[in-house]
Amino acid sequence: MTTRLAFLWTLGFAMHTFAQDSRPAAADRWMKAAPPVPELEIPASVEAWETRRAGIRATLWKLLGNLPPRPAKPQVKTISREVRPGYIVEKFEFDNGAGATIPGYLVLPEKAAGPVPAILYCHWHGGEYPIGKEEIFRADHTPEPPAPALARRGYAVLCIDAYGFGERNGQGPGGEAEKGGPGEMSASKFQLWWGRSLWGMMLRDELMALDYLVSRPEVDARRVGVTGISMGATRTWWLMALDERLKAGVAVACLTRYQELTAAGGLKYHGIYYFVPGMLAHFDSEAVVACAAPRPLLCMNGDSDAGSPVEGIREIEKRVARVYSLYGNSNSFRSEVHEKTGHVYLPVMWTSMFEWMDRHVRDVALPQ
Repeated sequence: MTTRLAFLWTLGFAMHTFAQDSRPAAADRWMKAAPPVPELEIPASVEAWETRRAGIRATLWKLLGNLPPRPAKPQVKTISREVRPGYIVEKFEFDNGAGATIPGYLVLPEKAAGPVPAILYCHWHGGEYPIGKEEIFRADHTPEPPAPALARRGYAVLCIDAYGFGERNGQGPGGEAEKGGPGEMSASKFQLWWGRSLWGMMLRDELMALDYLVSRPEVDARRVGVTGISMGATRTWWLMALDERLKAGVAVACLTRYQELTAAGGLKYHGIYYFVPGMLAHFDSEAVVACAAPRPLLCMNGDSDAGSPVEGIREIEKRVARVYSLYGNSNSFRSEVHEKTGHVYLPVMWTSMFEWMDRHVRDVALPQ
């Protein structure tokens, strides 16, 4: 375990212990005074669920706000192309049509026969605004750099900078004068004025990146997965809820149910970007996760991560498992809670991610 990983493990455990010892009574008062959160009702048949799912998706898009329409295909400019041992790195950028230039990396296996499977990699938050997409070449909070490791297994990997991260740090409405948290806050305020959430705009950027990824001739658009840790995990299950092109997902650290998060006094563990206005007037986060069914989804979390209270994880598991069982496909949803583990990507989780993606993306049998 790297020094960075050890620090995160310790921090997560400490956060959890503190939260357990100081659950605020005020949270109970606030929740009791708020309207009740509707329960996610799971119907008795696949057909009825798919009708329900269509309604949930429509509600999610509405809640995310008045997002600008995406172009059919992003106009992408390749900035550079570099051959490294075992893989090729292309740096690119595209205009998101909403005032921002989106930089990203596409990593391709150097020697690939025919179209290859691909991973849309969603970087984390962690307050590390200068890093962003560079995460895929670093091992700060993954056991090894993700992109080279995935490329060696035959995957193409694409990752972009989210709002306020990497090359977009200091590129919000406040410009270079506002970097890091202040820049993120200003970006969120600006989007709210136009009736849309920052979270919705972040997901929109990721879907534009997916549009580009599946357009590449080197990529098999039928075999695309999505993964990430922390903020990247949350984007993983939201993106799977919204777009069927993603055939499998692995979400590490951040399977969070919002009612339990509030009850534990944990709202402070997630940034402003994360909150979707009106969400709990319709359902809690299990409704989002359930929309991934029946596609394979693996979630791995620590029991000592205050940003994802275990009580909430268990509630999500119960409801989502029922949806997968409608398809007779219970093994396609797996949720692991690791004991005495905080907000961290353990080596065993890393191995499980590879195995899940290989089985459900790379090695999946496709019709001829």
